[in-house]
Amino acid sequence: IDLYQVHWPNPVIPLASTMLGMARLLRTGVIRHVGVSNFGLKRWQDAERLLGGPVLSNQVQYNLVARGPESDVVPFAQRNGRIVIAYSPLAQGFLTAKYDGSKAPGGVRASNSLFLPENLARGAELLNGLRDVAKSHGATPAQVALAWLIRRPNVVAIPGASSVAQLEANAAAADLELSDEEDRQLREAAERFVPLSGLTAMPHLLRARLRTG
Repeated sequence: IDLYQVHWPNPVIPLASTMLGMARLLRTGVIRHVGVSNFGLKRWQDAERLLGGPVLSNQVQYNLVARGPESDVVPFAQRNGRIVIAYSPLAQGFLTAKYDGSKAPGGVRASNSLFLPENLARGAELLNGLRDVAKSHGATPAQVALAWLIRRPNVVAIPGASSVAQLEANAAAADLELSDEEDRQLREAAERFVPLSGLTAMPHLLRARLRTG
């Protein structure tokens, strides 16, 4: 196995026990590299110390509107030759710029406050920015959002795909070269986007569910 990841921090099993098992797998050649997922920086560093070697990757939620990893996890990866694997790189579809609030989304998006009409309105600058950059490149907003993400050194993305065409479109984003100015415009628009979230968003989500029955 090229890369074997601990998918979530386990509050029951000590990290030392987990890394002991990973070290054994490395020694016996069952795996080539150890990775983790959803680890904060300190826990990632603790994992390396306990393993006695590099923990190559950390798979975390990272996209234009979820940029927490930029504060410490991404810089650590860049300084030390590690990899950040960005999951939900399109924020469950919010960054595809396909949703306008006229119709309530289904599935997992129904409980995602990003898709509230109020948040789609608040995110208009960012979503329109994605559309504008996409138009100038003959691409889609989703491809632009992916290209913005993987432009960060030591960052790769794992977008989902429900069809071969979508898979191919995602892969084509790797060939999309954004300018520094486009990168800056998208970053600044994302910084100005302040969505309703947590307890503030709950009444809006409840009303949305009542409307859809």
